[in-house]
Amino acid sequence: MDVIDTTYTRHSVSKVKPDPLPAGIVEQLLGAAVQAPNHHRVRPWRFIVLTGDARVRMGEIMAQTKLREAPDTPEAVLDVERSRPLRAPLLIAVGVDMPSEPKVVEIENICAAAAATQNLLLAAHALGLGAMWRTGPAARDPNVKAFLGLVPDQHLIGFVYIGYPEGDPATWERPGFEDRVTWME
Repeated sequence: MDVIDTTYTRHSVSKVKPDPLPAGIVEQLLGAAVQAPNHHRVRPWRFIVLTGDARVRMGEIMAQTKLREAPDTPEAVLDVERSRPLRAPLLIAVGVDMPSEPKVVEIENICAAAAATQNLLLAAHALGLGAMWRTGPAARDPNVKAFLGLVPDQHLIGFVYIGYPEGDPATWERPGFEDRVTWME
């Protein structure tokens, strides 16, 4: 599949099989991700790969945060929080390093990590995998960040859920670019 076809046919896939992915495939995904452009070659992305019980532990962190915020949260709601990281056999959290040199601008690091995440999504699609980029409150939760080895003010731009698609993923026509472009000469 060439890059144009991959770009046009990639869609978020929320339903994946529980089958684990071989380490070689995960390494291919990460290798593709880090080909993203980044200013000053600082490689500001951080990938935290969660499989197996690590996803269970992260779900417990998410449930405990919810409980601290709202002590009367019903157990059923806490169970939903616990289950979120279990939606796919592979979960990759994407963090962003803060600038460490004056010439590096924070937004450039964020954009580079987002580009790496898009590379990850395109590579997953090209390999026949289903993937979905999610954010939500967990991406801003200091407890989740600490669990992942990030510091509180470090950006966590999302979680990429990856697995073998279950059934045929839904597809839809995306709007064109025409209403989002200004041409100047």
